[in-house]
Amino acid sequence: MSLSIGIVGLPNVGKSTLFNALTNNDILAANYPFATIEPNTGIVPVPDPRLAKLAEIYGSQKIIPATVTFVDIAGLVAGASKGEGLGNKFLANIRQCDAIVHIVRAFENNDIVHVSNTVNPKNDIDVINTELMLADIQTIENRLPRLQKEAKANPKIRSQVDYLSSLLENLLSGKPLSTLEDLDYSLISDLHLLTAKPVIYAFNVDEDTLSTQDKKEELAKLVSPAKSIFVCAKLEEEIKGLDENDTKELLESYGVQETGLNQMIRAAYDILGLQSYITAGPKEIHAWTIHKGWTASQAAGVIHTDFERGFIAAQIIDYNDLVKAGSEQVAKQAGKIRTEGKDYIMSPDDVVEFRFNV
Repeated sequence: MSLSIGIVGLPNVGKSTLFNALTNNDILAANYPFATIEPNTGIVPVPDPRLAKLAEIYGSQKIIPATVTFVDIAGLVAGASKGEGLGNKFLANIRQCDAIVHIVRAFENNDIVHVSNTVNPKNDIDVINTELMLADIQTIENRLPRLQKEAKANPKIRSQVDYLSSLLENLLSGKPLSTLEDLDYSLISDLHLLTAKPVIYAFNVDEDTLSTQDKKEELAKLVSPAKSIFVCAKLEEEIKGLDENDTKELLESYGVQETGLNQMIRAAYDILGLQSYITAGPKEIHAWTIHKGWTASQAAGVIHTDFERGFIAAQIIDYNDLVKAGSEQVAKQAGKIRTEGKDYIMSPDDVVEFRFNV
């Protein structure tokens, strides 16, 4: 399975600059609204230092990391859901994404115009959330009449009509669907509702705020209990192209441990309940993304449906045990390799070889 993240925000908040830094692209990042018109898509590897170590142990020919697809759409403005700016055209571009990263401008710079002529993170957040809710209201209102008609002949549809009506009430009262407990995705999956998606708020701050905990805590309170991270698009742009040691040194000078990319991916894995496992051998080292709590047979199905259909067993060793042993053979002699059945719950450090027959 692949992970996709839609990047949203007002114009001129640093979305495209940050997208360029995250994906090592060089798309237009201009100082005027709607510099981004068509959605920009970038596929980036999920940073995972374990893969290089395993390639060393197995003498692997290649490394295939898990990937994340970032989609950067044009800046939203008030009225976007009704066609203002570039309207519904770009809202549609993120409906298929698994999660949304909302870039919020929290830096002052007179040389970079703000669409409202003043930097106010709370107002900016409210504008975007309102537009996403209005888009969802429109989606549900368009669907309900057809379902209500079908429910007259098919009583089983009545429960979906009632559920969508209750969601509509919540949206009309100003509550994004992601704030509701026990949201039943099975009844709304085909609607691709925007506010039902998990949201990460990424505050684009200046270098001073990046290293000031009090300022970051103040911003985080604006969106609590939602997930928030802090990035400096200007700093991320400087990091682009630096080697690992220089990147680490530059980040540490601001009291930061991770790049914006690492923060964003880790936050996305967290809110979506994802983890990875690894297959390893002389040919390749491959990281695979799965949901937490998935069984061995479900994990096998990510590689190929035949693996799940004809699942026999999974030969598993913990990554740390393998590194300590130095080779698969030594690990086996030490009794560190075990065989698990289809109902085994996968762990993040599992290095796996599946056995199957179809």
